[in-house]
Amino acid sequence: MEQPLPIDPKRLEGIIAFLQAAEKLKDTLRSGITAQGRAESTAEHSWRLCLMAMLFDRELGEFDRLKLLKLCVIHDLGEAISGDVPATQQVAGDGRARQERADLVSLCAPLPRDLGEEIVALWDEYSTAASPEAVLAKGFDKLETMLQHLIGKNAPDFDYRFNLGYGAKHTARHPLLKALRRLVDRETRERVAAMPLQGA
Repeated sequence: MEQPLPIDPKRLEGIIAFLQAAEKLKDTLRSGITAQGRAESTAEHSWRLCLMAMLFDRELGEFDRLKLLKLCVIHDLGEAISGDVPATQQVAGDGRARQERADLVSLCAPLPRDLGEEIVALWDEYSTAASPEAVLAKGFDKLETMLQHLIGKNAPDFDYRFNLGYGAKHTARHPLLKALRRLVDRETRERVAAMPLQGA
């Protein structure tokens, strides 16, 4: 068992300053709506993403569980500064990833160097899906968003068809993600079929 390192007050101060800045994620709202009808926060989304990763542990096979959970925790941390861009408004090449990374680097500034570098490296790994764990984290992220669309108390004109194409390339990269996608797509199609016809 590893012995704890000596306590460094300056290190603790940096970590506390970072935690206080990261608290903004609790008030960073997403376009997803909860089952009760209020906007969800990015922190709530990240929490349920971590819960997903934990619950499917048995189906994952050989993966670094701690790394997977770390990726899920930090994947949207940069949104504490510039906010979230709704999934329905995201466009490839819009500079969103570059801005989110810059925000994350700024957010990590108070941290001791080793922790800041670890968080930014994890974010880079997630962003590029550069490891098996990042592939899973990215796929779970898309599925969590889709599940929120299905359970949310959405506006009457919410177009559930958006789910059917959302994140398809990320949810096709692992058998577990594919199996979950089939279930979510089935529920989405049922919801689409129940939608009133436009102009009716």
